[in-house]
Amino acid sequence: MMPGVSTLLDCLPADWRSGLFLGRMETAEGPTPILVEGGVAYDMSRVAPTVAQLVEMLPAARTANGVALGALNRLNLPLLSPVDLQCVKACGVTFAFSAIERVIEEQARGEAGAAAEIRARLEERVGGSIRAVVPGSAEAAALKQALIEDGLWSQYLEVAIGPDAEVFTKAPVLSTVGAGAEIGIRSDSNWNNPEPEIVLIVDAGGRTVGATLGNDVNLRDLEGRSALLLGKAKDNNASCSLGPLVRLFDNDFTIDDVRNAVVELTIDGPEGYRLEGTSSMNQISRDPLELVRQTLSEHQYPDGLALFLGTLFAPVQDRDEPGRGFTHKVGDIVAISTPRLGRLVNRVVTSKQAAPWKFGLAALMANLAKRGLLA
Repeated sequence: MMPGVSTLLDCLPADWRSGLFLGRMETAEGPTPILVEGGVAYDMSRVAPTVAQLVEMLPAARTANGVALGALNRLNLPLLSPVDLQCVKACGVTFAFSAIERVIEEQARGEAGAAAEIRARLEERVGGSIRAVVPGSAEAAALKQALIEDGLWSQYLEVAIGPDAEVFTKAPVLSTVGAGAEIGIRSDSNWNNPEPEIVLIVDAGGRTVGATLGNDVNLRDLEGRSALLLGKAKDNNASCSLGPLVRLFDNDFTIDDVRNAVVELTIDGPEGYRLEGTSSMNQISRDPLELVRQTLSEHQYPDGLALFLGTLFAPVQDRDEPGRGFTHKVGDIVAISTPRLGRLVNRVVTSKQAAPWKFGLAALMANLAKRGLLA
């Protein structure tokens, strides 16, 4: 186990013995979909060889059809990212505070040293207004016009208070890493941060079936230079983590638990630095299911999707030089947690240092064929 995680139990939700969970484990045969019920993990690969297929079988697929592996907390098998064939999508600028921070990145042209002065000016002028309006409303349109006249309008404010949410593709299929893995920051980035988020799992029919935790790593210097660098800022080797497990919705855990969740973040640096923060989902500007609706829009996802909902958290606490705010160092331990979804812990390295992504679609199909799991 990595620093900050001594056992698998350290990552599990407080009530892991009573919920119904879905995930993936690395067994001797290869990546294996599992269901966890009553605290026991079941190998579901003979029922559905991929998580994407297993999701489509819910709620009919039950643990009784799987092979019991044992109590989850006693298994000596690494948890993988809990998704496989799903498209990994993300919504940005879904909280007022993060909207202001994106405008700061843009106006600072990716230079961390210029952020503090711009932040004070923007917060004074638009902070309260952004938090008060409903995106897409007449009041939001009036605020937009006023900000245009003041020369303060930004493409980030468009997606913060306009009718259309920002939705982008975060990572290729099979490229995400799980709890305990190293997470990558580009080696040429000098202003960046984690983005602790709740991630919804949606099936091919658009049904939202559960939730997990995610880290949508953000490179503030790259995206701040130009929004057209979003792909380079967001999609790099090991730059997206998910886990530890997907908690499936049932009578005890519903979308309302997502709406009311408080996501906690801690960063422990190798030099003894510590940062703590929270992201309260009840401050999100668009409802989670509205974000799902906008993501689906005029698109189909035959293997389903995982959708990052955005974060309130954008660290401004100085780490080294006054006025330069926060940025990662290699060796940072990032822990994202909420009681009902567990704890996602990753150690920060550069994307060049992280284990290279080699297990793609061709490798998965070859593995499943070798195991006799393809019909």
